[in-house]
Amino acid sequence: MSDSELEAAFAAHAAATRFDDLPQAARDKARTFLLDTLGVAAAGTSGARVAEVARLAAAWGPAPEATSWLDGARMGAGSAAIVNAYLIHCLEFDCVHEGAVVHPMATILSAVLAWSEREAARGRPVDGARLVAALCVGVDVAGLIGVATDAPVRFFRPATAGGFGAVAAIGNLAGLEAEQIRQAFGHMYGQTCGTLQPHTEGSPLLGLQIGFNARGAIAAIDLVQAGFPGPRHAFTGVYGYFALMEQGNLHAARVTGALGRDWQITQLAHKPFPSGRLTHGVVHGLRDLMQAHGFAADDVAEVVARVPPLVRRLVGRPLVTDPASNYAKLCLPFVAGVFMAKGRCDVPDFLGDALRDPAVHRHAAKVRIEPDDNTDENALDPQEIRVRLVDGTEHVAALAHVYGHPAVPLTAAENMEKFTRCWGHAVPARPAAGAARLAALVERIEHVPDVAVLAGAVAGRD
Repeated sequence: MSDSELEAAFAAHAAATRFDDLPQAARDKARTFLLDTLGVAAAGTSGARVAEVARLAAAWGPAPEATSWLDGARMGAGSAAIVNAYLIHCLEFDCVHEGAVVHPMATILSAVLAWSEREAARGRPVDGARLVAALCVGVDVAGLIGVATDAPVRFFRPATAGGFGAVAAIGNLAGLEAEQIRQAFGHMYGQTCGTLQPHTEGSPLLGLQIGFNARGAIAAIDLVQAGFPGPRHAFTGVYGYFALMEQGNLHAARVTGALGRDWQITQLAHKPFPSGRLTHGVVHGLRDLMQAHGFAADDVAEVVARVPPLVRRLVGRPLVTDPASNYAKLCLPFVAGVFMAKGRCDVPDFLGDALRDPAVHRHAAKVRIEPDDNTDENALDPQEIRVRLVDGTEHVAALAHVYGHPAVPLTAAENMEKFTRCWGHAVPARPAAGAARLAALVERIEHVPDVAVLAGAVAGRD
């Protein structure tokens, strides 16, 4: 496939794929990460500024088309997509495609379920088998956009690539022809946003950008269905996505070899901790070393994390005395300090007074980051975590992959434990029976006649 055929390949894949085309592994992972994402969204109701986001989004689109998972309020589909995408990502707890540096489910699921609720209200319900196929298509597109480049991350791919994945997913559900989906990619490109500046500053705008692109995906499909023509070379044009956002770096053959063969949803990694994925290696290493050698946090004199360039660039930020929640989650020393001080990394550890915990800051000050010899600007691993104790003893954890990666996955029981724990972090508190009901719906998702029921379930209203 030549570079200029990339749009056509993605659009054809999105138009043609059906549930019966999916291997069992892809179907299983779709259920796994559907449950994980809905659980993270429930926990996201405790995140920063969620009430303000919901209030503003409702004003932007007041038509009662879809459900805010924050409180069950009804609003326009695009507005619901903004709110729900923000809930998914605001805690930095949602799954990630490491090879692409993309959190695809946040944009895709929020857009798809909002659009599906609107369809149900119009007498066109979306069943669960169609949802599974659409999620797999969307993750393929979002993931392979990231895989197709070696360029250093310059824009926030969870928002940018995620928006295109959401277009592919909704286009699949809407039964659009390939040419329509191709032009919808163009409409999405015209709305695409995703600066990394909020990441650097720890601003909650980071997750809100995912919501903006989720809303944009719905608008892109609406434009095409209204007969409004869109650009046909959104990815490969002279001013297209890869030229401008990926510095002209594109390996289209990586897409050719994977579409319809290597389902990217099977490559998703869990996030076992509510912090930037790039901070998880130090927690993994410390956990393993402390379990294996029996030392305590107070025995540690120094922790050295030897990591790839991407890790140093995005989470190797300095420790500050009073960090914002979003800054702390993306600061590797702080996250390591949380684990050493508390023996865990969970949602409450990045909220309120916990951000100023003297024990966390004392242990975080022991952490130093060093470059390794990796030349891959998008690699998250391997990593080496070296611990020197106060008595001079040294221990080293060499991590080929970080806990949560498909090669070191969460078990089904661990996935369920994370979901249940996330449900318990919802604000206001939701009945435990609601978690069981939502998990049961996801377990039999292929047989659910109308996936709009998921929205009420995750909002704790049904």
